[in-house]
Amino acid sequence: MCYCSLFYSEIIRLFRTAEIVYVYAVPAHAPRRLSRCARYFASLNALPGKRDRKLFVLIGFIVVLGSVLGGYAMHSSNFAILAQPNELLIIFGAGVGSYVASNSSFTLKLTVHGLKRVFSNGPSKAKYMDMLALLYGIFAKMQREGIISVEKDIEQPESSALFQRFPNMAKDRHACFYIGDTLRIYLTTGNAGELDKLMGVDMSAMHDEETLPAQALSHMADSLPGLGIVAAVLGIVVTMGHISDGAEILGRSVAAALVGTFLGILLCYGFVGPLGAKLETLAHEQHLFYRAMREALAAAVRGSSPIVALEYGRRAIPLTFRPTFLEMEQKLKGS
Repeated sequence: MCYCSLFYSEIIRLFRTAEIVYVYAVPAHAPRRLSRCARYFASLNALPGKRDRKLFVLIGFIVVLGSVLGGYAMHSSNFAILAQPNELLIIFGAGVGSYVASNSSFTLKLTVHGLKRVFSNGPSKAKYMDMLALLYGIFAKMQREGIISVEKDIEQPESSALFQRFPNMAKDRHACFYIGDTLRIYLTTGNAGELDKLMGVDMSAMHDEETLPAQALSHMADSLPGLGIVAAVLGIVVTMGHISDGAEILGRSVAAALVGTFLGILLCYGFVGPLGAKLETLAHEQHLFYRAMREALAAAVRGSSPIVALEYGRRAIPLTFRPTFLEMEQKLKGS
């Protein structure tokens, strides 16, 4: 009950937040028929809070359960037959066991870290803007004072005033290292010829690592329907031991066995499969973010002016998150 009340209170909070946005953002002549739900979804881009993003994953799972159980309720009200913890133990336990057996400790660790990221989103427009502003600050400093002037910034980004002006980037250690390692090679060798390929190798390695847990979870999801059949077969074996009992007992036993198949398919396509797909989506979105950084850095070391190098990066940003040139210019002036 406490989880239900917490979820209900969170929904009410989000709707109230959306109503505030609606009051200030929607003209007075807008149709009053616009529902509260529509207002909420219209305000999501304006208020991308961390708790809101977490809630979307929970809402998705609740919709899955609600749709399945609601459809079942339209046919039957006997929910007791679905409560088969033994079938769930067989399917989920065997699935986890096969997952551990089929993966290395490296992939298992990546999966644990990856599951923590399931409740997050990929890079936002604000992070893309911070990335562009940070790179512009670095490129402008390199142009004014020489490449050696950014050595301390890229060596210790956590204590660099330049990096700390952009918290969305300063908190991303991998992005800071990506920028720092690239410029450190250029600072050391002065050779820009191989940097683009070097950044490509780095991106490829990171992308492969980030997709490993997604692929492993997808393989686990594929095994769950088969394990559901295993549980169903065991249920049928138990049923055959009661063959001499009445039809009512046999019917209940067969129904309980079929629940195993149902749970295996539901866990595959309703829960574990979507988790793997979410991790894969996050990996692709992160790859797009690094591609924009790569284009800007490659242009800068080729000798382009800071604003032209930044334009290479801006043009590589997906359209959904790409700021206009005016927006980027205002961001640079404000930073």
